[in-house]
Amino acid sequence: MEYSYVAYTEDRRLVRGKLSAVSEEVATNLLSYGGYQVVTLKEVIPFLNMGKLIAAFSRTKPREVIMFSRQLALLLESGVDIVTSLDLLQSQATNHTLRRIIGEVAADIRGGSSMSQALSKHPQAFSTIYHRAVAAGEQGGNLEIVLRHMADYIERGTTAEKKIKNALTYPLIVVIVAIFVIGLLVRTVFPVFGNLYQQFDVELPWPTRTLIVTTDWLNQYGLYVVGVIAIAAILGYIYVKTPAGKYQWDKLSLRLPIIGRILHLNELSRTCLTMSLLFRAGVALPEIMSLATHGTKNKVMIEAMTEVQRDLIRGEGLSQPMAKRKIFLPLMVQMTAVGEETGNLDATLNTVAQSYEADADDRTSSAVGLIQPVVTVVIGLVVGFIAVSLISAMYSIFGQVG
Repeated sequence: MEYSYVAYTEDRRLVRGKLSAVSEEVATNLLSYGGYQVVTLKEVIPFLNMGKLIAAFSRTKPREVIMFSRQLALLLESGVDIVTSLDLLQSQATNHTLRRIIGEVAADIRGGSSMSQALSKHPQAFSTIYHRAVAAGEQGGNLEIVLRHMADYIERGTTAEKKIKNALTYPLIVVIVAIFVIGLLVRTVFPVFGNLYQQFDVELPWPTRTLIVTTDWLNQYGLYVVGVIAIAAILGYIYVKTPAGKYQWDKLSLRLPIIGRILHLNELSRTCLTMSLLFRAGVALPEIMSLATHGTKNKVMIEAMTEVQRDLIRGEGLSQPMAKRKIFLPLMVQMTAVGEETGNLDATLNTVAQSYEADADDRTSSAVGLIQPVVTVVIGLVVGFIAVSLISAMYSIFGQVG
């Protein structure tokens, strides 16, 4: 927020000006630290705040948080204090939302808050895992190391999500274009050919008859089919938004033939990476389980992690509760047991995360290599059937008329 002030300087001169602060109390403290005696302080409420308007439509991307974390770590390693570092990063930030957040974080730190407390006020940019890891880094005196680890953590998660999206983008675009083209043919081209063939009053080959019957049926009932599909999609979307529906959808997604295994591996990899990061930062294991649970969106995984946390608090350790749930694969259970025995749990979990990441990458590449030919073959068969239907009808008509 921006405030206008009237104040006396140390030499009793009356000055006016404006400054930005998160609250009136912080603004007063800033002026006092600068040697000003405040006379009046009022919040400036503009008719149209372009900064906030732009920030409302500008979100903070993971890539920007990654860059912010690495730059802040570099500045702290160079010996620059945290407030000066944040001021420097704020001046260089191109994203309006991130610039505003950095300014508010710096103002909170000037007001006496810790960095983790200041970051926790901005969950849209910094997750719970992020500010809890930062809190552990502040307590352990290794904040710059934690910031680098968080940057790597966010980058690995973003890369995994991007690979899955890229794997599905090409087949989805091809299918949508194919449906649009076929729909256009069914609506405009095929009826013309059907009327033309029927005027000759000859027996048409079965592919042509099948095409004409299908075209007539789609022209007559196509809108009803689209309406039913749309209603079913809306009802399905509403059901998935309920707790029971979200659980069933997540359960189904993990059991899909090809993509399910990839999603499963990515979930386990993200969980192992989260636990390794927080354990390395010095967070207690029960709290690590709680944060790792909140770090996943899959309801099946959340349920399993919650049960493991409950058994952990009962004194059963970590690997034994995992072994009771099928969602945790054998490698993860075995390596967790090794980490518990050796006291090197962060390294073993990081190894599991890397192994699952590599496996998911291989499966994603294989899925892309499999999906693209399958889609191409299916579309080719449809186009071939249409071509055979039209050409065979023309030959049949020419033969019977001749």
